[in-house]
Amino acid sequence: MKDKYDAIKLENQLCFPLYAVSKEIVKKYKPFLDALDLTYTQYITMMVMWEHKTMNVKELGEYLYLDSGTLTPVLKKLEQKGWLVRKRDSKDERVLNVTLTKEGDELKEKAVKIPEKMGKCINLTKEESEILYKVLHKILDSIE
Repeated sequence: MKDKYDAIKLENQLCFPLYAVSKEIVKKYKPFLDALDLTYTQYITMMVMWEHKTMNVKELGEYLYLDSGTLTPVLKKLEQKGWLVRKRDSKDERVLNVTLTKEGDELKEKAVKIPEKMGKCINLTKEESEILYKVLHKILDSIE
């Protein structure tokens, strides 16, 4: 017979292993990112900026699933490091644009090996990684 409290047992929660894996993976990133003077949130921000060069804060937040309260201090810190510049849009002052600097773009050369190093920390085949990626994005898409 099923216990009426089974639904609230930690072992039955999908969210718990997702949370724990996320936390542990970020912990594995730390030594690689410390060498670049980046936090994980700064790193994923820079990844988007390396790809897009310029975008507004709202779009950047949507890419990263971060609200402006979380993103603003990250951008401020990256700007202090000289890796990006924040500037009001000339056509609409309500829009804040973020642009990668030359120094910020050069940082990607130091970061390019991080995914490979992280791949060695996680014991998944290429196929398992691809399946997990698709499943996680399916969850993200369904939450939106």
